[in-house]
Amino acid sequence: MLYRNAAGALAFVKTVFGAVERECHRDADGNIRHCEFTIGDSLFMLAQETSAFPTMRSIEAFGGSPVQIFLYLDDVDAVAARAVAAGATIRFPIEDKPYGRSCGFADPYGLIWWVTTPPAKTSPAGG
Repeated sequence: MLYRNAAGALAFVKTVFGAVERECHRDADGNIRHCEFTIGDSLFMLAQETSAFPTMRSIEAFGGSPVQIFLYLDDVDAVAARAVAAGATIRFPIEDKPYGRSCGFADPYGLIWWVTTPPAKTSPAGG
């Protein structure tokens, strides 16, 4: 994922998802050039857009991303609340679906995140 504000995007995923930074390299100006982080057992990488690589454009340069991230998490309600508090916009309100309690939101930079709590974790009856 490329962002114009990679540090802001990293702070967002840490705040909203409890992401854990594994490795992060910055240039002399402090801009993130390569940062690996995990959300649960999923590994992600982000970096900041730079004129040194003009063909590698940020999510913001495209006005949003055609890629959407889907994550199964333990508490979709809590994640959605943290996301909104951190500047996300709810695109698809929380709703119980056959596959779990789910919602979708755009982070402040334009990436869409789908988060779902599987049915077995939404109620003792499993659904």
